[in-house]
Amino acid sequence: MRSVQGPTGGWMEEVSAAGTDQARTSSSASLAVTGLVLRAFAQRGAVSEGDPLVDRAIDFIRSGAWKDGRFEPDATGALGNYVASSITLGLVPVGSTRTREWVAEAVAWLRANQWDQRQGIAPGQDWFGGAGYGNSRRPDLSNTQIFLDALHEAGVPATDPAVQKALIFVKRCQNLGESNGAAWAGNGGEDGGMIYTAANGGESMASAAAGEGRAGEELPPGTPRSLRSYGSMTYAGFKSMLYAGLAPDDPRVRSALDWIRRHWTFAENPGMGKEGHYYYLHAMSRALLASRLDSIASADGREHNWREELIDAILALQAEDGSFRNPAERWMESKPELATAYLVLALEEALKPVLQVGE
Repeated sequence: MRSVQGPTGGWMEEVSAAGTDQARTSSSASLAVTGLVLRAFAQRGAVSEGDPLVDRAIDFIRSGAWKDGRFEPDATGALGNYVASSITLGLVPVGSTRTREWVAEAVAWLRANQWDQRQGIAPGQDWFGGAGYGNSRRPDLSNTQIFLDALHEAGVPATDPAVQKALIFVKRCQNLGESNGAAWAGNGGEDGGMIYTAANGGESMASAAAGEGRAGEELPPGTPRSLRSYGSMTYAGFKSMLYAGLAPDDPRVRSALDWIRRHWTFAENPGMGKEGHYYYLHAMSRALLASRLDSIASADGREHNWREELIDAILALQAEDGSFRNPAERWMESKPELATAYLVLALEEALKPVLQVGE
């Protein structure tokens, strides 16, 4: 990662990207990737070592996301939430007085971007509490979970209204008819897993991968509409519920963990195969650390030390030059800078000490 830092301090500096369902691309994707890489270096002590790489990365973020002294993560609006959240995740572990001020500005932007009554969305609507990429597009669980990651790392408490509103959206993405209430959640699996978004009646990338259509529109005629849960979103939702203060014995948390036990694997993103595999491993690492569990019992009754197994699985994917690259190109995981950032961060989560009650 050090060897591929760009000439102005960022990573993937010349790369533009578009979020799911976004019509236009954005050059601000490099700010998000740089935020994630900065986090990886800051967590390993590069800040205390006075590493110039860190200063150059911070300068790149500042010059790209602060225009005329005002925080604006993406002028196009296409990736704003993803960029703002990733920048927050990168700046928090730096921990200086100036970066704390910048984190506060980014968090304020994230709060304003959340869908709630200020945008005319009532609590009963399926957009409520979620975060989307930007451009007034619908919210999704991927953006909402990184929004919650950013608030959590910035020290925003679980009781904060923004967190509790996000929890409403997260729960609506769960395949659990009894507590969800959406028709799709009661028509099929009710397996406790998560889908991509509850907005606009619900969509799942796994349903699309199975040939059923993202909204279940390709199901055989006469089949009650249902949506498939999948791995990356289930870990994202499980983690988000814990960050929002739900107890481990809450039925929704237990149901998500039961789904995880039934689909225990490091080899792929369950329901999506290799697509989103590295995102999945990163979400898994954060979720399992948040669970405070040292081991996970899979459906066959075997106990798994998740840290050891995750580390072994990641090391098996590493190339000779130290990088990682997903052969599946979707969601830019074929870019070694992004793929490597995800897996270095996952390794760091696995190496963090066991959380104690009250921490």
